[in-house]
Amino acid sequence: MTLRRLRWPVEEDFESGKDLFGLDQSQVRLYEAIRRHTVLVVIALAVCSVAAARARPRTDTQARPPTGPEDIPPLEPGHVPLTVAAIKKLLGTLNPRQATLEHRVHWQNWRDRHRARARWHHQRARLGRPLENPYPQVK
Repeated sequence: MTLRRLRWPVEEDFESGKDLFGLDQSQVRLYEAIRRHTVLVVIALAVCSVAAARARPRTDTQARPPTGPEDIPPLEPGHVPLTVAAIKKLLGTLNPRQATLEHRVHWQNWRDRHRARARWHHQRARLGRPLENPYPQVK
């Protein structure tokens, strides 16, 4: 697998790895409370992960990646597939104090289209540059 294909999955792993579900935000002193908090966080992560995996075939509508640096951007970039973070944000709309569901869905659609367009342009730009060694030799 080339380095070009690793950038986005690594960034998505970092996004979910930054304690997306508040695993580091418990201020409890008792083992039982820590255990309950951890179990709830892991269950929430599992539910969102399964939902994102099941939604992936229906939500991944990205345009074909560019084949050269001279390619013209597509008129419709499509959407990137829903991530665990996106599922969590959409589930967060069930809180009545949050923004409306219509606002959240509109924002999510805009964000997905923007990410798909940015990904396409990033791939095209990388095709125009020589592949660099990410681990240069230290002298």
